Amino acid sequence: MQHTILSRRDIDFLLYEWLDAAALTTRARFAEHSRETFDAALDTAERMALDLFAPHNKASDQQEPHVVDGKVQILPEVKRALTAFADAGFLAAAQDEAVGGMQLPYLVERALTAWFTAANCATSAYLFLTAANANTLIKTGIPWQIERFAKPQLAGRFFGTMCLSEPQAGSSLSDISSRAVPDGEGQYRIRGNKMWISGGEHELAENIVHLVLAKIPGPDGKLIPGVKGISLFIVPKFLVNEDGSLGERNDVVLAGLNHKMGNRGTTNCLLNFGEGKYTPAGEAGAIGYLVGEPHQGLAAMFHMMNEARIAVGMGAATLGMTGYLHALDYARKRPQGRHPAEKDPSQPPLPIIAHTDVRRMLLAQKAYAEGGMALSFYCARLVDEAKTAEDADARREAGMLLDILTPICKSWPAQWCLEANSLAIQVHGGYGYTREYNVEQFYRDNRLNAIHEGTHGIHGLDLLGRKVSLQNGALFQALGRAVGRTLAKAGPLADYAAQLGAVLKRIEKVTAALYATGDLNKTLANASVYLEAVGHTVVAWLWLDMALLAVGKEEDFYRGKLQACHYFFRWELPKVHAQLDLLASIDTTTLDMQDAWF
Repeated sequence: MQHTILSRRDIDFLLYEWLDAAALTTRARFAEHSRETFDAALDTAERMALDLFAPHNKASDQQEPHVVDGKVQILPEVKRALTAFADAGFLAAAQDEAVGGMQLPYLVERALTAWFTAANCATSAYLFLTAANANTLIKTGIPWQIERFAKPQLAGRFFGTMCLSEPQAGSSLSDISSRAVPDGEGQYRIRGNKMWISGGEHELAENIVHLVLAKIPGPDGKLIPGVKGISLFIVPKFLVNEDGSLGERNDVVLAGLNHKMGNRGTTNCLLNFGEGKYTPAGEAGAIGYLVGEPHQGLAAMFHMMNEARIAVGMGAATLGMTGYLHALDYARKRPQGRHPAEKDPSQPPLPIIAHTDVRRMLLAQKAYAEGGMALSFYCARLVDEAKTAEDADARREAGMLLDILTPICKSWPAQWCLEANSLAIQVHGGYGYTREYNVEQFYRDNRLNAIHEGTHGIHGLDLLGRKVSLQNGALFQALGRAVGRTLAKAGPLADYAAQLGAVLKRIEKVTAALYATGDLNKTLANASVYLEAVGHTVVAWLWLDMALLAVGKEEDFYRGKLQACHYFFRWELPKVHAQLDLLASIDTTTLDMQDAWF
């Protein structure tokens, strides 16, 4: 089926020709599956995305959720789409059969979700937050918590959120002030405020399960400073009885809706916990249930956060991809202008794809969007490898590679697939800025992904300040080995391999030089530049690895892959050298800038 949501041909290439998803069926966890079951799930996802999610994407953007008599009003098409998704079993696609899951590989599950994010990222957000919430509880909760809160989410009865940030503490979680006090009944009373909570209030499900970070006071009644005092709690909108039925309303209240530039169909909330509007069990204070051990909340929440980071990268890539496909379709149909050498005005105008600069913009979009998709799919494959590879060394190697690639997987698509969306607008010309065309919404929606699950600056600090030095550089060495395997087989594209190998060696030297300063402020001053440089190098590596599958094939699809790889090595990878020059100089321009000088 040809349409402008996603390219099934590209997804099949990534899954089967490049990442060999079918080989996963030889492992015990996936033994009940085959390529046929994978394809059947993908067919269903594609059809549902086109029929139920894409049609109201523009309407939900233009008719934002709003509050009437204390209740959030949302387009009815949203609930119909969410119900169909849950009924198809997709909320539990990668979960164990024991909890009602399909036990699909994570790689295939990510491919399924790509269709829905590309079709309607705002409606999809409710689902993917819910799946991540349930997954966190399955990994870190105890049996009654899984039974009472995770399974209803996987069935689509309840939806879920993650409540981290507060009005005064965004990414700086050590500064949260929400308080959790034991009430003597084996549970806690939660008081505080949470900001930017996607899916925080609605009438789309029977219940909303909030996973809330809060601090348990010390013996002196004061909150423990820093992240060490943070614990994780289940705080449902409605309490849940032992038999699974809903109980009384918990003390969680919507204080207001935030209005973002994109993802406007997803409710984004300021929530008040424990303000006393409701009095569960006769008292003010939201009832919460501790997940895991006290003061280990961040470790538990990271199950959700890391999954969410891969999902954000995938979401950014899919929006870049759908924007590219829309621009490609427009460029083939829009007649305008003639070649520079053609002076006869009586000749018909050409479709704009015939103009070199339009092809430049389309080729850049292809390189960014398909590169971002490849990065996201590759990291999803590593999740499966880290969990199910039969060899312990292979599991450990995949885990290290996934750890070092996660900040790149989140940030690179959020930056460069947004650039693809910008170019899609440019290809449309004046029409691109109008709401009658979809590309302006894709840009607005995708702009949020640079902030979702941590800014570029935070992930730059994570990559340079933590990941490359962990275990005496073991993660960084794992990345070098993975790239090295591609270089070793790159004979047909030896020139590209030589360029990539040279850049990788420079990164190793620059990394050592940054750490040799002995001043952490100087080492990390340009961490965002480091993130960009390593990210571009990683995507160049993936393009080379994919292009090797296209060598010698005449089909247009493979010729396009080779040309996109050629573009990336001619136009994009050379940018890294200037960035490495800056990093190697230990430049302190931004570090030395003073507040008063602005």
